[in-house]
Amino acid sequence: MNNYLEFDNSLVTGNREIDEQHEEWINRINKLLSNCSEGCGCKVESIKMLDYMADYADYHFKAEEKLQEEVKYPGMDEHKKKHDEFRKSVAELHEMLQEEEGPSPAFVEAVRKNVVEWLINHIKTFDVSVASYVNMNLEPGRI
Repeated sequence: MNNYLEFDNSLVTGNREIDEQHEEWINRINKLLSNCSEGCGCKVESIKMLDYMADYADYHFKAEEKLQEEVKYPGMDEHKKKHDEFRKSVAELHEMLQEEEGPSPAFVEAVRKNVVEWLINHIKTFDVSVASYVNMNLEPGRI
């Protein structure tokens, strides 16, 4: 099974800034997965990559939340809760990695489930919804 993400048309929201951030975030996730799959047991390097990916996610979430505030997006509270759930999952991954010798198959599976699957589902549902709302507010006659 291929654990790597690819930024393709199914993940495009139509907001250039958000799409570029999603693409960068995906690149960071893929670097983490690549490091883990090399089987080097590079615990310190994996922790650094997980932290780096988490920092970028936080940067991205702040940009999304600012945009939602600016347009008074009605689903903003629920969207923010999803971001908080992701932050909690990453903290759990960090603890898991700290307790292990290095990135185990269980850790890689947890990244796949809690980062890769989460991100794909989040973009396709929550982020696309925000982008549609923004587009409708910027161009009210557009459907």
